[in-house]
Amino acid sequence: MYNNLKILYHQGKQFIPDVTTALLPGIFRGRPIISKAIVNENDLLQTCPVNAISINPVTIDLGKCTFCGECAMRFPEKIEFTTDYKLSTNVRESLVIKEGEDKPVIINSAVVRSEIHSLFGRSLKLRQVSAGGDNSCEWELNAANNVQFDMGRFGIEFVASPRHADGIVITGPITENMAEPLQICYDAVPHPKIIILVGTDAISGGIFAGSKALNRSFLDKYSVDLFIPGNPAHPLTIINGLLGLTRKLK
Repeated sequence: MYNNLKILYHQGKQFIPDVTTALLPGIFRGRPIISKAIVNENDLLQTCPVNAISINPVTIDLGKCTFCGECAMRFPEKIEFTTDYKLSTNVRESLVIKEGEDKPVIINSAVVRSEIHSLFGRSLKLRQVSAGGDNSCEWELNAANNVQFDMGRFGIEFVASPRHADGIVITGPITENMAEPLQICYDAVPHPKIIILVGTDAISGGIFAGSKALNRSFLDKYSVDLFIPGNPAHPLTIINGLLGLTRKLK
């Protein structure tokens, strides 16, 4: 008992009481802010290895961004990454951060399907599909269930069978070899069901975008209910995104 109390004294609580207000250290790269400072925009454009940056005006697409931070390091007067981890949205265009704006990324409740709130507001079972992922987002999804973040306290859990699931969580850029298994898994989930994309690779293909080894036709056939950006996505980004989608938060 004494050793346990000593650990608690030195390390503090080993869980996060409120995942909606938790703070992250300054080394975390979350939502960027783009100032109106004048820089060489062509140099800025060439800085990004995944074409997440556009110019006239300057924007950053978080669905493509790998959060490498190179743009902020080379142009600190223009781009700053904050520690805001609430990056999830159900509108793809909301992932585009615009120059001169300092607005949070939100989930538009007006376009959330009514059955999502009514059926999945207190219990949500998900089947995760690694469609060619590098295991980084998969690790963070697993971490969201650990004792620190404890996503299960909200009734959100992963299940082994798609027949027991309310939707699928896709990680990875969707390779040719995983296109058919992904479709089979989705078809096995009973209606109504949701689709969630976690990570840059799933949302846009990431560094593999345009590769002939990918087959992203699945995303052309269905509407995505939630985009959770990150490379990988942080557990707090994942949990807050799922909570924002499934229940009406104040």
